[in-house]
Amino acid sequence: MQEQDDIPPLASTGVGGLDDVLGGGLTAERLYLVEGTPGTGKTTLGLGFLRAGAAGGEPCLYVTLSETEAELRAVAVTHGWTLDGIDLFEMVPEIGLGQEQEQTLLHPSEVELGETVRGVMAKVEETRPRRVVLDSLSELRLLAQSPLRYRRQILALKHFFSTRRCTVLVLDDRTSEPGDLQLHSIAHGVISLEQSVTGFGAERRRLQIVKMRGMKYRGGFHDFAILRGGLCVHPRLSASEPPKEFEAEPRSTGNSALDRLLGGGLVPGTATLLTGPAGVGKTTTVVQCMTEALRRGEPAAYFLFDERAPTLLGRSAALGMDLRPFLDGGRLDLRRIDPAELSPGEFSGLVRQAVEERGARVVVVDSLNAYLQSMPDEQYLVLQMHELLGYLAQHGVVSLLVLGQHGVMGDIRADVDLSYLADTVMQLRFFEAEGEVRQAISVIKTRTTDHERTIREFRIGAGGLIVGEPLRDFQGVLTGVPVYRGSERALLEPPADAAS
Repeated sequence: MQEQDDIPPLASTGVGGLDDVLGGGLTAERLYLVEGTPGTGKTTLGLGFLRAGAAGGEPCLYVTLSETEAELRAVAVTHGWTLDGIDLFEMVPEIGLGQEQEQTLLHPSEVELGETVRGVMAKVEETRPRRVVLDSLSELRLLAQSPLRYRRQILALKHFFSTRRCTVLVLDDRTSEPGDLQLHSIAHGVISLEQSVTGFGAERRRLQIVKMRGMKYRGGFHDFAILRGGLCVHPRLSASEPPKEFEAEPRSTGNSALDRLLGGGLVPGTATLLTGPAGVGKTTTVVQCMTEALRRGEPAAYFLFDERAPTLLGRSAALGMDLRPFLDGGRLDLRRIDPAELSPGEFSGLVRQAVEERGARVVVVDSLNAYLQSMPDEQYLVLQMHELLGYLAQHGVVSLLVLGQHGVMGDIRADVDLSYLADTVMQLRFFEAEGEVRQAISVIKTRTTDHERTIREFRIGAGGLIVGEPLRDFQGVLTGVPVYRGSERALLEPPADAAS
């Protein structure tokens, strides 16, 4: 019990997503390394860390060896921050650039290094901070000139800070030799920030907890963005989290024939994949299912990749499924997603926000083809979708995924096969009968109900989805070109306006 009392409390990093990754924050009174190339957000993270401490009444100190105080305050202004409660200590003040001070450049490097370290220690003794950010270690590395002297000085600083009960972030811009892991062995924890630019679109940023002694954290890479207000970290979703309790009774799609085809309806905690060529009615089908859930009072989130939101809203209203009242009432969260601007981690963060903060019970991704474009490789899409669908299943969410396929008739293929990840797969196809191109729907897989093995014709009309009786007399279904050879009476009657 005494040992537990001696463990320092956790200190918030000032970034909610990063605290989530760390399991609550950083162990206080330890030294941590934050590394990353210029532009990855080290300074923003450091200032946010100190602001969180200042908000809790802790004395805070920012020691800058590379940036000026004016530059730091300018960074704060861009985020709408004030630095009240934070001491800014500039190791090379403007008065140090006078003619007298210029002669210090002739001093041996060890003298300059010693003076710099002593200056930091003196400022800490003066202000007695509980949180310190040292920016950056590259300056100390240049002054040390040798790895041995550099390591000894960092160890001396670490020991000094530990005796003053300081929680310290030291920033490093990775100017050391590749493979130099001296700081990793000295620091209590290491947070690595990365930035990359894809062939098209905005730059992508991600972070990784390289090590964190004595703490259980969420491993892997976590996407983040630098927004006004600081870093926004999107923790990687994990399907290993404990599931929530929910009722697994099938929910109606709003169409009795479609319910029978599915074996009762859509089951909470399952993912349904709708596949088919362009124009066959995939989006209309998911809107039908979602609208029925909204009418039952279940919130929904629709992530639209392919078309503009006004187009979707106008077409749905024309089919008798007006989504605007649900949008205005806050029950529907409709988001237009640009895959060139949004990283996969950010998208997962939006889904998580919709489920946990807005209580979404239905999540639609339309379509996976565009979502695939945000991934550097197909294998990452499969892994990402596995974690995302696992997370949604644990929260009892009905997931509806649209996957467009190339071609209209014949050999129809998709960019990626995700059918094995889905609990239910609905296949929508065109077929030929009596000289007309018609539409058919079938359920080829479901893990939760005893579904129909039949093929039903369907039509999109003014009332939404119209699904007919099972059609038995098909030929060439497995070839991808189903041709109906049965009686014309079994087919759906044409709409009244078409007959006239």
